[in-house]
Formats: sequence, structure tokens, C-alpha cells
Amino acid sequence: MNYGWLSLLPPIVAVVMAIRSRNVILSLFCGGFVGTMIFCTGNPFLAVKSMIGDYFFVQLTDSYNAGVIVLVIFIGGFIKLMEKSGGAQAFSKFVYRFVNTKLKAQMCAWAGGILIFFSDLGTPLLVGPVFRPLFDKLKISREKLAWILDSTSSPVAILVPFIGWGVYIMGLIQAEFQNLGVTRSDYTTFVEAIPFQIYAILAILMIPLVAFTRKDFSQMRKAEKLAEREAYYGEEEEQEEDEDMGDYSVKNARPSMVLLPILVVFVTLFATLAPLGFPFQKVDGNEFRVALTMGYFFGALVLMFLIRMYKVQVFQKTFQIYVNGMKGMTDVAVTLVLAWSLGSMISGLGTADFIVNAMKTVNFSPVLIPAIIFLFGTFVSFSTGSSWGTFAIMMPLAIPMAHAFAIPYAIAVGAVLSGGLFGDHCSPISDTTILSSTGAQCDLVGHVKTQLPYAVTNGVIAFAAYLFAGFTGSPLAVVLAVAALVLVIFIWNKKEKDRVPE
Repeated sequence: MNYGWLSLLPPIVAVVMAIRSRNVILSLFCGGFVGTMIFCTGNPFLAVKSMIGDYFFVQLTDSYNAGVIVLVIFIGGFIKLMEKSGGAQAFSKFVYRFVNTKLKAQMCAWAGGILIFFSDLGTPLLVGPVFRPLFDKLKISREKLAWILDSTSSPVAILVPFIGWGVYIMGLIQAEFQNLGVTRSDYTTFVEAIPFQIYAILAILMIPLVAFTRKDFSQMRKAEKLAEREAYYGEEEEQEEDEDMGDYSVKNARPSMVLLPILVVFVTLFATLAPLGFPFQKVDGNEFRVALTMGYFFGALVLMFLIRMYKVQVFQKTFQIYVNGMKGMTDVAVTLVLAWSLGSMISGLGTADFIVNAMKTVNFSPVLIPAIIFLFGTFVSFSTGSSWGTFAIMMPLAIPMAHAFAIPYAIAVGAVLSGGLFGDHCSPISDTTILSSTGAQCDLVGHVKTQLPYAVTNGVIAFAAYLFAGFTGSPLAVVLAVAALVLVIFIWNKKEKDRVPE
């Protein structure tokens, strides 16, 4: 049956509700309810029954989906243990003795953010309080630290396939492949999309580029000049902040409490999958998820042992932290089920087919689709402050469009992820934006104002790169984007080199 324009209502309702409520779960539920209302010819009782029986139960009983949810739960326990162990702070403090210049401080904070790749929210809460006193001592603005924290949280996490971000994204990709009848690996597609995650790559590379060239611009340049001229963070405030670190400053913690558990995760993953040809040959998705779940489980066991051995915490408390971390992934699990359900409804309604046919009618050029996907994803994520919600809304539209217009899936997926990340990076209501300013102990508005010019610069370059990728289909787009970023920084700095705050 052809539902025509009615097929657009579920994603539109999801987007509007996300913008109005800023609640991803509520918006996905409302979008799904509208979809079942269409199927049930407007009967709300049958619509609720259909949502539960035909979608929620079906999604939960699917072996792939169940495996993803189990994996996400184990990841949650591991992340919470890592956050509360104090190992990240111990590792960062270990390098203090070698850090005595602004360049070294910025690069160490950058490296620390990358090291905590397994938790986008953990980066500002772990790395921020550790490097804040050092940044104050070297007269580097806290706005600069907040920018570094924000640019090494989600942009790093989104590039890694074997943590919560990657598992969530691959779940969305696989759901669309199943709807389209495409026999293609979600893992392979994710890895192929990494070079097309242009915004994330630019955000990460911009930090060392600015640090080495010392070419800050716009509001960040003013913040750095102010920090250089004024010691506006007093010693008493610094001491109070150090005392207020709470669970994130644990006595007796060791750097090995970060390095060894992560090493165990990698060793378990590769030891389990190497006999199957990983990483050089395609591995069954279920085998990959089982191996990864084992890795996080063994990593958590090792971390529990280290916490007890170094007398950081008693076992009962440690185990409770682990369980609480698992419970904390409930929202992610619910979001996944709702996203899978909405994607299935959108597929059944033929939303993507309707959009594709409309584009063909007006002779819409397929080469523009990646850039359009990027722009729409940016709008949704900026308005909602949620990149994950944006992925759930955009993936069921982007992948079928790529399928219909013979656009490489990797480019479409990369455009969705970059758009979601760019808007989230700019949004003042994003959780990572708020936590980054909190971790650096700087004003939220100040963080948004100083980061926005950098984010917009990367976003404009990424948009141009997606235009290039749409025409060529080549991963060379990211190389040209990086080159353009270098050029823009030098040009902008030259324009503003004589501008200093009064």
C-alpha cells in the first residue's frame, strides 16, 4: 500500500517532539505511535497493541538486537567502574612531572581525552579536574580546556566500533540493511564510514594544529589573552575545586587501573576472533559481539581486582558500582528498541521510497544527497542537543536513500554521524557541552562562545567535503578537508593577529 505523504508523519513528529521536549525517548515513542496509528487507520487502542506486540516484542526477541542490548549493558558496567576507580586521574598525574609548557599541557589533555575513548561523558569528568590546576598554573584559559574536553569526548568515541557508540550505530545500520534485504556487514560499513566521519576527524585534529601553531582565533584568542594577562583563578578557589572532585579523585589509585583493563579488553577481543581471521577477514556479527562482551567482562573483573588490591574500595562497593553502571544503560536500551521500532515502521510506510520518488520527480541531483543529509542532521542535533537521537531519526532515511540512488553506504552513514555530531557540538543544551564546561570549571556561555567559531569552521569545511564526496565518492574528501582546515586557521589568525581585548 502506498501511504504517500502520510509516510512522512512519523519522522516529522519525532523531530518536532525532540526539538520541543528535548527528550529522545519521548520523541521516538511519539513518532512510532503515529506510525502505528497510520497502520491501524486511526484506532489508538489497536495502535498501542500493535506497538507493543508487532514492534517492541519483535525487536526484543530478535537475536541481533538482544545481543546488542546485552553488550551495551556490559559496557555500562565497565565504564562506570573506570570512571569511579580514579585510575584516569592517577595516570594523568603521573605525567605532571614532564609537563611544564603550554604546548605540553594542551597535548597531554588531548592525549588524555583520547585515552578515555570508551566514555564520551567520562572524558570531561575524568580529564577536566586533573588538568584544570595545570592549565591555571600555566595561564591557559579554562575555555581552552573545555574545548579540548568537548573535542575529545564524542568525536573520539564515535570513531571506535567496539564501544557503546559503535555498537549503537551498528545496530541502527543493521536494522536498515535488514529492512532493505541487503546482505552486508554493519561492522564493515561502520569501518568504511570512518574516513567519511569528516567533522569528528577535523574536531580531533584541530586541537594539536592550534596547539603547535599557537594560532587561536575569534573568541578563544580573546580568552587566551585574558588568561595570560590576569590570574583570575585564585588559590582558594582551586583548593576548593580539588576538594570537590569527590568520586573522581580516589586515593591509592594507580595508572595501571586504566591501562591494564583496556589491554585485557583488546587481548580478549583479538584472542577470541583471531582464529576466525579478524581483523583481516569478515567475522560474523554475533561472534564479534560475544567476543566484545567477554572482553568488557574480563576487563571489569581485572579492574575490580586492582581496585581491591590497591585498597581503593571494598569489594561490595565496587560490585555495586558495576551493577549501577549496568542499570545506567537502561535509557540506551530503551532508545535502541524505540529506534529500531521507528525504523521498521518507516520502512513499512515506504517513507524513504516516497522521498526518493519526489526527488526523482524534481530531478534532484544524487550528488547533493550526502551534503543535504549532513545539514539536516546538524539542524536536528543542534535543536535537540542529542546526537544519538539524531542518528535514530536520520539513519532510516539516509541508508534507503543511498540504496536507491546508488550512493556508497559509507558516505551516507558518515554524513549522518557528522551532522549529528556537529549540531551536538554547537548546542548549549548538549550533555557533553554542559559536562565539558563543568569539568573545566568555566562558564557554559563562555565555553559555547569560544568553541562555536571552531566548530562552525569545521562544519563548513565538512559540508564542502561532502559535496566533493557526493561527486567523487572518494575518501580523499577528508584529506582535502584537513588541508582546508590548516589554510583557514592560518588565514583567520592573520586577520586577527592585531586584535586584542582591551
